[in-house]
Amino acid sequence: MVTINKIRVLVADDHEIVRLGLIHLLEQYPDLEGVDEGATSLTEVLSKTEQHRPDVVIMDVRLKGSSGIDACREVCNRFPQIKVIMLTSYGDEETVMESIFAGAKGYILKDVGNDELIRAVQAVYRGESLLDPVITKKLLDRMRYNKQNDDEAFEHLTDQEKKVLICITEGKTNREIAETIFLSEKTVRNYVSSILGKLHLSNRTEAAAFAAKKNLFRDE
Repeated sequence: MVTINKIRVLVADDHEIVRLGLIHLLEQYPDLEGVDEGATSLTEVLSKTEQHRPDVVIMDVRLKGSSGIDACREVCNRFPQIKVIMLTSYGDEETVMESIFAGAKGYILKDVGNDELIRAVQAVYRGESLLDPVITKKLLDRMRYNKQNDDEAFEHLTDQEKKVLICITEGKTNREIAETIFLSEKTVRNYVSSILGKLHLSNRTEAAAFAAKKNLFRDE
């Protein structure tokens, strides 16, 4: 008999119907497991994270009596191996940025489909970072109104690295980037690593947010 190593997920949401619904959804998939009955507050998040050591935490931006962003920051600081996905009804740019810099590896709106949410959990578990495409577009659209382009932020990047970074802000995978600018996936991976090192960032999500904040866009 083949044993499946399940991805253990803690759900943090102050609405019981949402929390229990998500746990029920997770348990429909053979490679996922909802631990406990979830958490409703920062204190419960930290306590149950310590107790169960989940692989992934799905965190609402608003918890009972506290901020999910603060809870995300605490979890990421205390348990750096645990991945956090922010799940919320709110897609405002400031909250997205705060979540990313609190350590979240993903930011997903509550109106996503079940399959998309499950793929997000599986992706962050594999070490990938992601943003909901709707949120990414909102970030980019807002930043386009800012006419001040901070070129100095990217002065250490080569032209090819800038092209790769622009593709990252557009939500493209390494394979899609390779097809877009006619490189091998291995070469793209090397460029991504170089970009993160030069910008002193830890993952693709931070890179996308940084590029958007500094107004790096494809010429139209």
